[in-house]
Amino acid sequence: MKKSILNIALILALGTSLVACKDTKKAEEAAQDSIEAVEEKTEEAAEAVKEVTEDAKEAVEEAVDTLEEAAEEAKEATEEAAKDAKEAVENAGE
Repeated sequence: MKKSILNIALILALGTSLVACKDTKKAEEAAQDSIEAVEEKTEEAAEAVKEVTEDAKEAVEEAVDTLEEAAEEAKEATEEAAKDAKEAVENAGE
């Protein structure tokens, strides 16, 4: 009777370990799929960051160009106003 119980216990232990191996393979496959998904999302995120960085760089360059143009226009307007004021003073003195 003891041998029968031990044999049954041994068969159950082997059966459990074989099933556990299948589960381990499934778990390994699931882990590999997760790793691949994370790698893909990381690459997508890196590409998105690169695009945003390039867009920001272009926006900064455009803003600098706009500021330079505005400064030049302000300089010209100031020079013109100074010239007009000088002429007005000269004309008032005459």
